Amino acid sequence: MSVQHPIVAVTGSSGAGTSFVKRAVEKIFERENLKVAIIEGDSFHKYTRTEMRAKVAESKANGGPVLTHFSEAANEFGKLEELFASYKETATGKKRYYIHSEEEAVEHNARLGTNLEPGEFTPWEDIEEDTDILFYEGLHGAVKRKDHGPAEGMHDVAQHVDLGIGVAPVINIEWMQKIYRDTSERPYTVAQVRDTIMERMDDYMETIVPQFHRTHVNFQRIPLVDTSDPFSTQTEIAPMGPSPEDSLVITHVRHKDIEDLSLIVDQIEGAWLQNETTMICSGTQMVQAMDIIMTPIIQNLIAKKRAAMAKLGA
Repeated sequence: MSVQHPIVAVTGSSGAGTSFVKRAVEKIFERENLKVAIIEGDSFHKYTRTEMRAKVAESKANGGPVLTHFSEAANEFGKLEELFASYKETATGKKRYYIHSEEEAVEHNARLGTNLEPGEFTPWEDIEEDTDILFYEGLHGAVKRKDHGPAEGMHDVAQHVDLGIGVAPVINIEWMQKIYRDTSERPYTVAQVRDTIMERMDDYMETIVPQFHRTHVNFQRIPLVDTSDPFSTQTEIAPMGPSPEDSLVITHVRHKDIEDLSLIVDQIEGAWLQNETTMICSGTQMVQAMDIIMTPIIQNLIAKKRAAMAKLGA
């Protein structure tokens, strides 16, 4: 009996709310006292910030499709699959970090003795030893794409994932959150963010959307207030989108460990079962829903791993 080291992946596009789900899952890991190998999706981009800007400008100048972070051409799908496959078999693998800010640069430079700038990658390094589970959060945790590079082949990251969690809000909310983040935390205008959204739409449909039928749990937030014009500066709601009180969450579950979704609905105030695989609840109950659904799945993954290890050691 071989030990299968479990992998949990949260996937969704920028502004979808994957970071919010990441925090909820990490609370489960902490409560279960698990040592986690955390992998950031940005670290598997192919280009540094400066290189990406040059590549985007080059793609525009050539009149072809604009290069975006959604596409396989801008990412290391082969290295991501290699990490997942390696971890699954041996709980080992290589990771690195993409440095987003000056604060992160200071932290990693102190740790590594380097002189890296925001927008650059740290060197590849071994993941921590003796971890219980690998946790990925980013754009491509359930990707399955053909590599059109020199060594053509099919990269199937999704096949290694034990619990895939998709985050797919109504697209207007996703756009509102991206506009808010990029104009408040980064030096972009609403018009520039709108152009970026338009430029990456083909890659969104080709690469991001298909992942959601490979995940085991999908959370989709829908508004109960008007979000018909996400680019308007005259909105009557919060610029980053509707509040939890002004949202519903559609949760679609297709994992073998959740056999009867009605048992979960009974534990969440105001929730209802739309069909046997779909639950709807208030946005205020989203964290509770995540906890109730994902905790037993993660517990079972760890129990199976430990049982296999104990049998090998017997």
